[in-house]
Amino acid sequence: MKRSIPELQGSEQPLVMVTAYDYPGGKHAQAADVDVILVGDSLGNVVLGYDSTAPVTLGDMIHHARAVRRGAPDTFMVVDLPFGTYHTGTQDAMRNAVKVIQETGADAVKMEGATTEILQVVDTLTRNGIPVMGHVGLMPQTATAQGGLRVQGKDDDTARRTLEGAVALERAGAFAVVLEAIPARLARLISERLAVPTIGIGAGVNCDGQVLVTHDLLGMYEGEDKKIAKRYAEIGKLSREAIAAYAAEVRARQFPAKENSFVMKDDVLDKLY
Repeated sequence: MKRSIPELQGSEQPLVMVTAYDYPGGKHAQAADVDVILVGDSLGNVVLGYDSTAPVTLGDMIHHARAVRRGAPDTFMVVDLPFGTYHTGTQDAMRNAVKVIQETGADAVKMEGATTEILQVVDTLTRNGIPVMGHVGLMPQTATAQGGLRVQGKDDDTARRTLEGAVALERAGAFAVVLEAIPARLARLISERLAVPTIGIGAGVNCDGQVLVTHDLLGMYEGEDKKIAKRYAEIGKLSREAIAAYAAEVRARQFPAKENSFVMKDDVLDKLY
């Protein structure tokens, strides 16, 4: 049964959020009874093969979110607004957010940052009935301006800006805030300060919930261990081994075997001859 925002905010247990990018991803996540599915623009990296999330378009997000929703019709689904779709003013942001909600069946959208302009967007969207999940700390869409994909909040300036940004997002109407790649003690302080849930990724155990990229937790790509993630399976290794075994059987004419083939009556074949 799909959780509502009040239920998510009032949960006594840590919230479980995972990413999904297609129908099977959504189907498996719902079957595992996660609380929230995030259709993240991380699909640019793990599905589309880009070096960053910057090239991901609104069309990409809508296409993948539709597939996820078909696989997970009864799970709360958040869709990332990709880079450039909410940075050119509240009117553009509102138009793009409405398009995502209407065309995907999403329950909420997510955006990164807490600048004055983005806070205005969050305020406008939430006042118009579009739930927004915020995001502070490491922000992949603008990581270049942050000095690359590295931990944020380790010095006085970035720690204060991260804390103040999270508080400002709550005041602007965000129903939850993702904390990415920040020190665990800072994440705990932010979680204590906010009334809305914090969702951590590389932010320690004291957040109100956790999120992981599904491809990371499944071990989809071999040799790509990340400090902020944990591999719960080795699907990449299993997939490679399975495909290699198939290739070997084809080359040895062991597949398809008799049980994989169809038969016809002798008299039908005789007529053909």
